[in-house]
Amino acid sequence: MDAALEDLLPRLRRSIRGEVAADVGTRALYSSDASNYRVLPAAVVAPATTDELATVVGLASAAGVPLTMRGGGTSIAGNALGPGLIVDVARHLHGVTALDPDARTVTALPGTVLDDIDAAARAHNLRVGPDPSSHSRCTVGGMVGNDACGSHSVAWGTTAENVVSLGLVTADGVERTTDELGPALDARLRAFVGRYTDLLRTELPPWPRRVSGYALDWLLPERGFAAARALTGTEGTCAVVSSVTLRLVAPPAAGVLLVLGFADDIEAAAAVPSLLGAAPLTVESLGIELLAGRDDALRLPAGGAWLMVEAGGETPGAALDHAARLEAAIGRVPGSAASLVVDDARERASLWRVREDGAGRSARLPDGTPAWPGFEDPAVPPDRLAGYLRELRRLLADHGIGGAIYGHFGEGCLHLRAGFGLDRPGGMDRLSRFLSEAADLTIAHGGSLSGEHGDGRARSELLVRQFSPALIAAFGEWKAIWDPGDVLNPGVIIAPRPVMADLRRPRPTARPPTGPGLAFVADGGDLREGVERCIGLGRCVSRQGHGLLCPSYRATGDERHSTRGRARLLQELMAGSLADDGWRSDDVREALDLCLSCRGCRTDCPTGVDMSAYKAEFLHQHYRGRLRPRSHYLLGRLPAWLVAARRIPWGPRLVNAVTRVPPTRRLAAAIGGLAGDRAIPRLARRSFVDTFEDPVPAAPYRGQVLLWPDTFTNHLAPDVGVAAVRVLAAAGFDVTLPGADVCCALTWTATGQLDEAKAVLRRTLDAPGVGAGTDPIVVLEPSCATALRIELTELLPDDPRAAPVAARVTTFAELLDGAGWTPPGGDPVRAVVQPHCHQQAILGQDADARLMAAAGIEATAVLSGCCGLAGSFGAEAGHEAVSRAVAELELLPALRATEEGTTILADGFSCRTQVAFLDGRRARHLAEVLADRLDG
Repeated sequence: MDAALEDLLPRLRRSIRGEVAADVGTRALYSSDASNYRVLPAAVVAPATTDELATVVGLASAAGVPLTMRGGGTSIAGNALGPGLIVDVARHLHGVTALDPDARTVTALPGTVLDDIDAAARAHNLRVGPDPSSHSRCTVGGMVGNDACGSHSVAWGTTAENVVSLGLVTADGVERTTDELGPALDARLRAFVGRYTDLLRTELPPWPRRVSGYALDWLLPERGFAAARALTGTEGTCAVVSSVTLRLVAPPAAGVLLVLGFADDIEAAAAVPSLLGAAPLTVESLGIELLAGRDDALRLPAGGAWLMVEAGGETPGAALDHAARLEAAIGRVPGSAASLVVDDARERASLWRVREDGAGRSARLPDGTPAWPGFEDPAVPPDRLAGYLRELRRLLADHGIGGAIYGHFGEGCLHLRAGFGLDRPGGMDRLSRFLSEAADLTIAHGGSLSGEHGDGRARSELLVRQFSPALIAAFGEWKAIWDPGDVLNPGVIIAPRPVMADLRRPRPTARPPTGPGLAFVADGGDLREGVERCIGLGRCVSRQGHGLLCPSYRATGDERHSTRGRARLLQELMAGSLADDGWRSDDVREALDLCLSCRGCRTDCPTGVDMSAYKAEFLHQHYRGRLRPRSHYLLGRLPAWLVAARRIPWGPRLVNAVTRVPPTRRLAAAIGGLAGDRAIPRLARRSFVDTFEDPVPAAPYRGQVLLWPDTFTNHLAPDVGVAAVRVLAAAGFDVTLPGADVCCALTWTATGQLDEAKAVLRRTLDAPGVGAGTDPIVVLEPSCATALRIELTELLPDDPRAAPVAARVTTFAELLDGAGWTPPGGDPVRAVVQPHCHQQAILGQDADARLMAAAGIEATAVLSGCCGLAGSFGAEAGHEAVSRAVAELELLPALRATEEGTTILADGFSCRTQVAFLDGRRARHLAEVLADRLDG
């Protein structure tokens, strides 16, 4: 293939406007999906138009270079991996091209995300029926490839049942549609059906959840020779999808969620057939394993396993009546301890979020060890589900394997992640033995090895157990009609690669030559285990709706700048194509450069990836013994520079004079590696610490607190500190300050200067009132609060003072909200709230919301995205465009829609700075607004 590829790549670059990349970094990004598998492609192509897609297919086929299609990259069976070209349709080939509300059909390009199609259909009270849990990032082309189903397939069917027609590019590079295949191809297909009619009727009786193999029963005369539906689920092995037309459904106007509790999931499975008789919209299972480690409390009925059953109607009363019928179908009485009807939209969304996060939350067993897919998608007829589940659990026990089971019980489809221990000796043997026995068990119960994820690399080799040799031969003949050169996704379904080939783990891993700077306590002190938390589910590559994760990807749309992309490159650094580069890898450095360290992945990613920590560690190792970027010396050591400036006579005035005049400001920015057009915040003439006066606490006295004079409050925004002292004293607190200079070391940590950060933190712990104190530590700056709660123990795990200090840290709102203090009232205040990223991701906003409500502050909008400045990120040269693009996601549109006179609340100094720079208005800390209330 090497010679053919060498000739093909320049021809592709001359023929299309889209991207053609064969560098090792890009190839590494596309080497894995959400499965156990890794295949390094030869090149990645992103065509700009469907005509270019046809050109790519035709040229690759003529050259004999394999070609694999990729949408959202979320396949769990290794369906979207290949050794030749990976064609990324999500990059450019997206958009709804037609929507007919009267005919209830929609047509979209293959890279269009499902949520975008539903957003267009929602204007007509319509939606797409199939809804996989990855709906915020899965593409419609990928849904066709795998015959995706989702939770509502009980009511509205699988993708195949909803496909109307497909636009295709066949292996010869010709563009066709399933409505007009052309006389020659149509004749060959009809002749094929004529030869195999009896076999197809015998071995492929209609059953929507039989996704394994090819669904050739759709070609039978009684099923209308539905070529589009027969091609659905072929995983890109027969033709390339260039457009998809789907039928739309009209959901009920009102809905409620009925949650039913059972002793265990076997008892829950036994109730499914009776529930189906009452026509539910969904019947999904939720196991106790998916709730492990959750901090938030979910309202659930009594039991150890639950069914989430959706009921609907044209009115709320009709929906409740439907729920009552569903309860009655299994002999439940409304209001019983084992039943719960949830009609609140927010609570329903929380419960569905748990279910949708199943694949991520089940990626770790309760003991913290990894759990793996591989046999995650079997399906059996629902009336056999309970017996099958009982035997499957017995099989797991016989093999000594723990696992988490959940899934689409309404259609007999299970999802299983099991502790095969692929990262330990013997893991491959455990996986191989279990797969063989589990496959036989599934087939014995009349089931399918795949119920919606497809066969891919995980199950294709096992198809000979499910289908007869005659049908396997027919499958091969079907593919050969479409793809005689076997260039489309080879090694999948037909002539499959062995199940145990191409596994991502176990692989030799390069042990870092130096010890980590961070402790990585949750991952056994091993950065490798941390980055392996990313299993490719792809929530970070969603650009739908509002959210924090992942701001750089949402701004650029580039896989390299997603959490998943960065994790892939770090994995390759440890054990793959980038291992020889080690910590010096420029590919990894460039990908991490646009990480804003917002921490959104730490909580929004269900697997607990912490890219801000991985970035800090990488920078620590990458620049060890080397010159750093200039901004690291200036912004990374900002607290030290600000202290030094105050020690110079007239220091603050001199600094402000230099940074106020454009020529000298630009010169200073160039020297320090800063963005030249940035307005540099003014240094206060007197620091907050210098102006601090010990206030007299009001009655009732509520105790002593240590107010943390963070760098930003102390040197750049002392008014915030003064306001906080006034409010705390009015609430009855005796406010003190540390007895020496303190710092959370955030700027050193964020730039990977971890040895220096440790020294700063040790000096901080030595300060009177800190390491040996017991008072609550009130931190006004959210980023400093998270640094003290998290990095303090990660950087100084062996210092006995670190954990107690971290436990004493509280935010301004948390302290006041928990103290029972009622803030003074006054005229209502309307406010747009921009929470700091770290507050959204780590600290939470509930205390702030309650305190604001008590003070008569009405939040007209609470933004959920990053402001784009993100500490020093937006101030660094080269980040200007991304910083503004991130601000355009949430912050700037909200500010444009904000009426004059509305307060802009932002506790983070970087957020307030970004608002001032991009919008010209002054944002305020909550402490300042509450201090105004004290004045009436």
